[in-house]
Amino acid sequence: MGHLPFIAVEGPIGVGKTSLSKKLASQFDFHLLKEIVEENPFLGKFYDNIEEWSFQTEMFFLCNRFKQLEDIGRDYLKQGKPVVADYHISKNMIFARRTLREDQFYKYSQIFDILTNDMPRPNMVVYLHASLDTLLERIRMRNRDVESNIQPSYLQQLSQDYEEFMNQFERENPDIPVIRLNGDDLDFVKHQDHLDQIVDQVKQHLYKGEVIK
Repeated sequence: MGHLPFIAVEGPIGVGKTSLSKKLASQFDFHLLKEIVEENPFLGKFYDNIEEWSFQTEMFFLCNRFKQLEDIGRDYLKQGKPVVADYHISKNMIFARRTLREDQFYKYSQIFDILTNDMPRPNMVVYLHASLDTLLERIRMRNRDVESNIQPSYLQQLSQDYEEFMNQFERENPDIPVIRLNGDDLDFVKHQDHLDQIVDQVKQHLYKGEVIK
């Protein structure tokens, strides 16, 4: 008996994680775990003044995601129900490492390890990446208030951080398949055939025994 599918869709802000997660969830009839972003009371302040509000922002996200994973473990995975999420819990470390002071990051990473130690971890990752122009355009189009202050330089750095993180993730987790998708070439919201290609790739990994045995 292999693992129950628990797929995480990851990538920088604006790349289309949530859209793709929704489509995969409905395609495979998996439960959708959606990140709670709008409810973070620190986020608007954070984009205004990263230095001042980063610890509160990151801790809020960590506690929220921890709670979500706890619920998902109990209500879905332990009940034998597969899940697709629009984030991977490890993303917290990408943001924290970039935005926290060294002393804060030290505390944060200790708390992170304690909280996530025995949490369910995704066993397949779909990694979406795209050029800065594509990300900026998609953020502009979805027009979220809290995102109106995002600096291109911050986004550029974030994309780089993601790239390095995913390379390291693959090195450290050779047993977890990572599907890399270029968001500049793929528009799965507008083009059904782009979505079909992605679904096929996910299916191959799901059924060739890497995730389901």
